[in-house]
Amino acid sequence: MKEKVILVLDCGATNVRAIAIDVNGTIKAVHTLPNRTDSDPKYPQYKIWDVNEIWEKFKTCIGSVLKSNSNFDIAAITVTAFGVDGAPFNKTGKMLYPVISWQCERTRVIIENIDKYIPLENLFRINGVQPFAFNTLNKIIWYKENEPAILDEMDQFLFIPSIFIYFLTGVMVNDTSMAGTSMMTDLHNRDFSDEIFGAIGVDKEKFYPVAEPGTIVGKVTSAASVETCIQEGIPVVAAGHDTQFAIFGAAADENVPVLSSGTWEILMVRTREVKPDKELLSEGVTTELDPLPGIYNMGVQWIASGAIEWVKKLFFMDVKQDAIYDCMVGEALTLPPGSNGVRVNPALYPVPGSLHTGAISGISLNTCRGEIFRAVLEALSYKTKLGLEILEKAGKFKADSLICVGGGTKNRLWNQIRADVLGIPVRIVEQKETTVLGAAIFAFAGIGLFSSPQEARSQINYTGETFLPGENSRFYDSLLNEYTRILT
Repeated sequence: MKEKVILVLDCGATNVRAIAIDVNGTIKAVHTLPNRTDSDPKYPQYKIWDVNEIWEKFKTCIGSVLKSNSNFDIAAITVTAFGVDGAPFNKTGKMLYPVISWQCERTRVIIENIDKYIPLENLFRINGVQPFAFNTLNKIIWYKENEPAILDEMDQFLFIPSIFIYFLTGVMVNDTSMAGTSMMTDLHNRDFSDEIFGAIGVDKEKFYPVAEPGTIVGKVTSAASVETCIQEGIPVVAAGHDTQFAIFGAAADENVPVLSSGTWEILMVRTREVKPDKELLSEGVTTELDPLPGIYNMGVQWIASGAIEWVKKLFFMDVKQDAIYDCMVGEALTLPPGSNGVRVNPALYPVPGSLHTGAISGISLNTCRGEIFRAVLEALSYKTKLGLEILEKAGKFKADSLICVGGGTKNRLWNQIRADVLGIPVRIVEQKETTVLGAAIFAFAGIGLFSSPQEARSQINYTGETFLPGENSRFYDSLLNEYTRILT
């Protein structure tokens, strides 16, 4: 008997992937192609996603996965992608405008002047999402101000995972996890906001229907079967925003924070307590909808490995490429906690026009590059601690451990410094594909192989090392006030 797998279509900003994954969380087959933005045909200075090009890449990836292994059967398909982006469609299913990329600058002026539609504090109070320029709300307003005929003809707006679900099934339906990234939802009723849509003068019905993750929303049509070679009638299950499924796929229960460590670090927690207010707005806390009703995903973010890459390029380029990171860690390991007085404030929010500039202090003629590198790791660990304190206060919980995923977990020194600074165990989840795993878990539950996503997740054998606070914890605790001044 062939093994049942979920086929996850994962549209990332860097790569497009098709991945077959079984009930134990084992990846049985994967194929990846690079993704890229294009210039907007009408406004060449702006960026869009060519969904037809992405669809062709998905079809290639699917074909490769299907040919790579004949020992599994696809039980269901689901789609996950980055947040906020989508496109307007008319009644005939024609896409009226390309998908505006979150990397596009056209909406920056929109959010800067959002108060002419709705006061920013009111907007945040309703939806809990930070006023990022790339949010869906700003794109809808951009249509209104620059291409009003699009909104007049639009019958339905589809977020990017839903576009590919439409290609597979012929069904137009959004999901709550993507809706929660849009800056247009009412956080507390898990639905689009009458007040926000009323303020911008757009019919919110054009964003419905909305399905919960784990819902079977359609089946592969005969036409899609011909295009993809996937068997006709295979159920397609709603998933959605990659971040939400990465948190669930990392085995995070409620009030257990997860740090996704990469170029950026995103610290999030699944909580039932949230109250967006002026203080959370100023502290950079954003809140999105968990894949499970009644739970919220609060988070903060900052640049992380990007700062490490800066140190590498500036101080370690004399080392052979394949030995750079070992060299950096090796030199830092020989140094005491506190980096002999060197302090670094990385530029944690490197956006155009940002006032958040970095600084290095405590250097002398004897300062070595290893001290600067270690000081960066320490600063980033304190940033995690300060972010966690914000989330604990807002969510009314006290963390007793931290789950860490992503490329930054490969640095064992950094992991230990994190544990020492935080004063709690840091658990490393070695599953590399927590987003795909989380989406597959909901799909397995959706087709009835498990009674719930929680039961499906219980089948996964999570592996990884735990770093406990060590002998340096007391010293690092003594530096907390100093780093609070440096980083805030």
